Amino acid sequence: MSVAGTSAAPEGRDARGAPASRCAGSGVDPDQLPDGLVVADAHGRVTCFNAAAARITAVRPADALGQMLDKALPLEDLEGRRWWQLTDPYGGLAIRVRQPERNLLLPGGREVLVSARYVRDAPLGPVRSVVVSLRDTEARRRTERSHAELIATVAHELRSPLTSVKGFTATLLAKWERFTDDQKRLMLETVDADADRVTRLIAELLDISRIDSGRLEVRRQPVDIGAAVSRHIQAYVAAGQPADRFLLRIEQPLPALWADPDKIDQVLSNLIENAVRHGEGTVTIDVTPKPSPREGEETGTSVTVSDEGPGIPEESMNRVFTRFWRGSKRGGTGLGLYIVKGIVEAHGGTITVGRAAGGGAEFRFTLPVSAPAYLA
Repeated sequence: MSVAGTSAAPEGRDARGAPASRCAGSGVDPDQLPDGLVVADAHGRVTCFNAAAARITAVRPADALGQMLDKALPLEDLEGRRWWQLTDPYGGLAIRVRQPERNLLLPGGREVLVSARYVRDAPLGPVRSVVVSLRDTEARRRTERSHAELIATVAHELRSPLTSVKGFTATLLAKWERFTDDQKRLMLETVDADADRVTRLIAELLDISRIDSGRLEVRRQPVDIGAAVSRHIQAYVAAGQPADRFLLRIEQPLPALWADPDKIDQVLSNLIENAVRHGEGTVTIDVTPKPSPREGEETGTSVTVSDEGPGIPEESMNRVFTRFWRGSKRGGTGLGLYIVKGIVEAHGGTITVGRAAGGGAEFRFTLPVSAPAYLA
């Protein structure tokens, strides 16, 4: 890096004598910034080194201020080349104004996200200062780990049903005449169930993608929430569950509810299925109006699903709605409650988890009174 030499700044001061905690002439305290900020003057000496930069680089501001930029911030690219020599901010093309964000290495091999801005008094003029932004890569790594875990989970969940589908279809094609009609029906029913399982998993992935990007579409229509809950209960009874295992209590009158009926069915299906599969005793569903602070008004509808099983451990309750939470004995992908929370919040509602009066888990979601149409 081609720079002219100047004397080092005194400890605790920048090259112009300003306090180390402030950017010279800006009136802004850089220690309040969430990202690392390093500023070098026209001679390449560091005049600003904020607290976030100190945390990311493990270099004290007093040790960096007044030092040459390439000495205070010795960055290398992923191939081990010195970044300041490669970019030469004070030389090279005069049309350059910035360096886009990229992964670079600090001494010791620690990765950091770095971007830079070249400040010129006039177009094509000499560089007056170099402003460098530093960001820790830990947040990005967490996101990458989450994506990798999602891919691994999906691959694992897809492998079993697809293997089953392939095995049964190959067997039927090769030995069709050897099987009775009942055997063929059983195999085809298994294939059909596994195909449904794959379809549900793909739908979950699409929902997660839309929730994470904030583009989950909600098509509001009038919804009879009591009737929707009744349909789910009747389906379980038809599948062999005893009718007296379910208790539905509806407090009338309920306010008009505008919501996406398919997505509300998805929420109810997940919560009731969890109570049936993982809970014990009676599964109670309470549907009640949510009162407004103003007398005589309702702000929404609350649905509470509770059981009498062992419940959710207190230490796990803050993780219930995160990705991949399965509890100690739960199967599946662990994505259902994460999606439920995303759907409820896309409607402008809230969902909570707690302990029921009978000792089991209690999930309560509330949907607000709203307009007929909404796009999240």
